[in-house]
Amino acid sequence: MRRNGPSLIAAWCRKFGDAFDGLIHGIRTESSLQVHFAFAIIVLVVAASLSIELWRWAVLLTCIAIVITAEYFNSAIEQLVRALNPGHKPEIAIALHLAAAAVLIASLLAAFIGVVVLAMPLMQTLGL
Repeated sequence: MRRNGPSLIAAWCRKFGDAFDGLIHGIRTESSLQVHFAFAIIVLVVAASLSIELWRWAVLLTCIAIVITAEYFNSAIEQLVRALNPGHKPEIAIALHLAAAAVLIASLLAAFIGVVVLAMPLMQTLGL
């Protein structure tokens, strides 16, 4: 079955619009995302000032993307829980803790990788 071109394009435009709405909503309303974006900007500024190699950029950008993606999933789970279950159930609290743990693991690993990737260029810049 073939769909009409403009309606297919319109559907994809709506999908991208919804995704951008979610992106903006998360940045505006979720303090954890704001912190992750702030650290991402700091890392990118440091990386740019060090004129790092392309492979280092790829590693850093991948780490940033993983952490921010994990935080968006965590925030989505939190929103669903608030909407579907305004009370407190221990089983649901465990699910929220697991989602938060995923963000913690991604963040700690990204921080470690960031130090490893940026240490040598930083030491060279500082003459160490």
